[in-house]
Amino acid sequence: MSQKKICRRANLIGYILIAPWLTGILCFQLWPIIHSFLMSFTDYNLMNQPSFIGRANYSKMFQDDIFYQAVKVTFKYVFIAVPAKIVFALCIALILNMKIRGIGIYRTVYYIPSILGSSIAVAILWKALFVKDGVINSLLAQIGIQGASWLGNPKYTLFTISLLTVWQFGSSMVVFLAGLKQIPSSLYEAASVDGAGRMDKFIHITIPGIMPMMSFNILMQTINAFQMFAAPYTIFNGKGGPLNSSMLYVIYLYQHAFKYFNVGYSSALSWALLIMIAGTALALHFLEKRFLNFDD
Repeated sequence: MSQKKICRRANLIGYILIAPWLTGILCFQLWPIIHSFLMSFTDYNLMNQPSFIGRANYSKMFQDDIFYQAVKVTFKYVFIAVPAKIVFALCIALILNMKIRGIGIYRTVYYIPSILGSSIAVAILWKALFVKDGVINSLLAQIGIQGASWLGNPKYTLFTISLLTVWQFGSSMVVFLAGLKQIPSSLYEAASVDGAGRMDKFIHITIPGIMPMMSFNILMQTINAFQMFAAPYTIFNGKGGPLNSSMLYVIYLYQHAFKYFNVGYSSALSWALLIMIAGTALALHFLEKRFLNFDD
């Protein structure tokens, strides 16, 4: 058999093997994306035939006060939750990178919240912890501190949701831990010989060494934060919390899609969300190129 026929046969086998995946992409991802884009230019509520209305759905956004509130709350949530989660995950990774007896067990235990964190059960548990007569306020009362209405006061609702996000630090921690393992120990030994302290080693060796992982974690956690839905939806029973203080963008989108059945408008909202995420990702990429140099 000639080399050309062997290559052709190998390619055919490869196409056959990836055919189910390609079929799934075309049927369950590509077509819904195209369909949602077309629906964003229509008036459609599942009860009538879609009628083309041009840019009306997009114009409607800028006349909707709740839309602005959802955007404001979402960006505020991103700026609170993502940095806090990154810092907390890095701190835990630094601890778990130490040479301690039984460290493998500690790493497994610390990763468990990330496995369970996306479940509805954990959101319900979080709600039970932070209700006015919940565990958190009971513990505060034991030391003479009057607890707040964490889920009933607009000042604290977004903070409470952000804490839940920080608690799900496992995936970011694993990425940081992998980066820390790749830093040669000889660099720390050489720094010790030169008289460098722990803080000097952290600033000049650890941070530059994990900068690619830092960039990856920030990008992925930012994208995930924009799409946050399950926990706040469960905690506030599908609503936006008191005075819409926790009306995240995806909850607002979900309400129009599955509560009011405004399919056309919700499709436009989904594309606006895509633009926000893409714009933020590009801004992060620009900042990375501007201030970070992985070759140094």
